[in-house]
Amino acid sequence: MSVSNERWRELARSLRRTAWQAIPTVLGVVVLNFFLMQLVPGDAADVVAAESGSATAETMEQLRRHFGLDLPVLHQLANYLSHLAHFSLGTSPRYNLPVTELIGARLGNTLLLMLAALSLALALGIALGTVMASRVGRWPDRVLSVLALLLYSTPGFWLGLMAIVLFSVKLGWLPTGGSGSIGAGLSGLDRVLDTLRHLVLPALAMAGFYVAIFSRLTRAAMLEVSQQDFVRTAIAKGLHPLAVTLRHVLRNALIPVTTVAGMHFGTLLGGAVVVETVFSWPGLGRLAFESVMARDYTVLLGILLMSSLLVILANLLVDLLHAALDPRIRVR
Repeated sequence: MSVSNERWRELARSLRRTAWQAIPTVLGVVVLNFFLMQLVPGDAADVVAAESGSATAETMEQLRRHFGLDLPVLHQLANYLSHLAHFSLGTSPRYNLPVTELIGARLGNTLLLMLAALSLALALGIALGTVMASRVGRWPDRVLSVLALLLYSTPGFWLGLMAIVLFSVKLGWLPTGGSGSIGAGLSGLDRVLDTLRHLVLPALAMAGFYVAIFSRLTRAAMLEVSQQDFVRTAIAKGLHPLAVTLRHVLRNALIPVTTVAGMHFGTLLGGAVVVETVFSWPGLGRLAFESVMARDYTVLLGILLMSSLLVILANLLVDLLHAALDPRIRVR
């Protein structure tokens, strides 16, 4: 059997093992989130009663009975786990719709925003870090280091608001918010381009903080790798400096960068709440914010569960990427 086939079989076994290990992790996240939701004051019945203007004690009792909020906590947990066992996230008291349908309608927008922001942050961060490492101690390194510090210190919501003021209000180049032009009736390529125009500002606002992290990390990793013996050997063989930088130094320096990128995937989900609210982007972050305000904990539990699954998947993909970057790494 060839080395390549053996490598693929090893990766397949690792995927199956990781999937089984993720089950108790997800179960623990579900139970912990459920009990944390019980500590939050108020429930969906309080919000519905407040929006109606008035409610009697009998009405409140009927609402809680209708939503199942009058049951003991352990009974509610058992019902929720029973729904999960049947691949159901329950029904939203606020929207009176299945939670799976609500999340499914917004999941694509959030994934599009997160992948765009992460790709932009990695591309810019790695490019800037490479320039900083190759010009260490010179003026490009100093200028880019100051720029990275500014991006790291700037809150995402402020960066988003300033981007709206500059590119939307002053220059009129990009829309202020939303995921598409309302009532435009676009289709095909025109719709894709319109979505991309709406995606630019929120992706930039979300990526700014991570550009600073990835650029500084790339710089530090490249400086460390450049001191290794195999790099000195490549230089002694007479390889072009650009080839040494890209094929030997940068490739090995990407391992810690991708590790941190996987660790920050969950932070991206948290940042989506602010960015999606600022730009009226219809994603899971905005839905989570609306669920908190409406005390719709059923929807919020579904979003937290979906977020946990995405983080687990992201870290698994990072492990596979490490194995591709360095064949010496074994995926376990």
